[in-house]
Amino acid sequence: MRVAVVDIGTNSTRLMIADVAGGAITAELERLTNVTRLGAGVDGDGRLREDAMQRVYATLDGYRALIERHRTDVALAILTSAVRDATNGADFARAVGARYALEPHVLSGDQEARLTFLGATSERDPDDRTPTLVADIGGGSTELVTGTGRRAGFHVSTQAGVVRQTERHLHTDPPNQAELDELADDVRSILSDAVPDERREGIRQAIAVAGTATSLAAIDQQLEPYDPDRVHGYRLRAERCQQILARLAGLSLEQRRQVPGLHPDRAATIVAGAVILVQILMLFDLDQVEVSEHDILRGAALQTDSSLHQPTNTF
Repeated sequence: MRVAVVDIGTNSTRLMIADVAGGAITAELERLTNVTRLGAGVDGDGRLREDAMQRVYATLDGYRALIERHRTDVALAILTSAVRDATNGADFARAVGARYALEPHVLSGDQEARLTFLGATSERDPDDRTPTLVADIGGGSTELVTGTGRRAGFHVSTQAGVVRQTERHLHTDPPNQAELDELADDVRSILSDAVPDERREGIRQAIAVAGTATSLAAIDQQLEPYDPDRVHGYRLRAERCQQILARLAGLSLEQRRQVPGLHPDRAATIVAGAVILVQILMLFDLDQVEVSEHDILRGAALQTDSSLHQPTNTF
């Protein structure tokens, strides 16, 4: 079965087209990312802005052509934090479905967390009993999921996202120390309130997915151009995360746009993202994290496969 999944997130809009069979991705045909900042302003006024929606529509115009070219059997859109939080989010989801022939799914935080864990662990040994954390740092929220093998256990969706935290706390360029301290305190409070002490104990390894983690891995390796094969599976030490954060926080926005390994469109939110990742590692007392290209796109594609014993297209 050929599946197209569009992930319409708070900060980026992404496409994966893949062949799925027997509970596995057998071929990945397309994978694209555009930073569209759909969630800009949502934390403040509770609505999706017209200019932000138009950026997504412009991206979907190109994605729709690719979907048609590959003659997919299933084409769906998953919509996350910004859409579920916005008062006009449901209207936007319906418009996406009608204009682009995509089956829209506005995910709850729990659904988002479950699909992320499925994607991140889909090619791992299902019998591996090592307690694992999967962290997905998004634009409007961060999902934290713990489990073993491919089975998720505890999961929570938190209101710590790179767009949300940037808009709340970072108002000077470059950010000053007071703003950075307030940001770190806010994130630490959100995460510690969301994850009970007993859920933090015993975690032996972490996998981080999505743009913050992949960007930091690319920065650490000075990848120009970006190379997903070198990013996937890269182990990023907590000490290096803190060093990269300090470096990025000391640069202006224009200077961050020039950093090797960092896509210029992510320069505005990468400081908040790095703060969130550092706080996650501190919360779980971990000294490193494995960066993965396998994320919610893969989880959503796998969810369409009936061999997973789930109703097709049910999230």
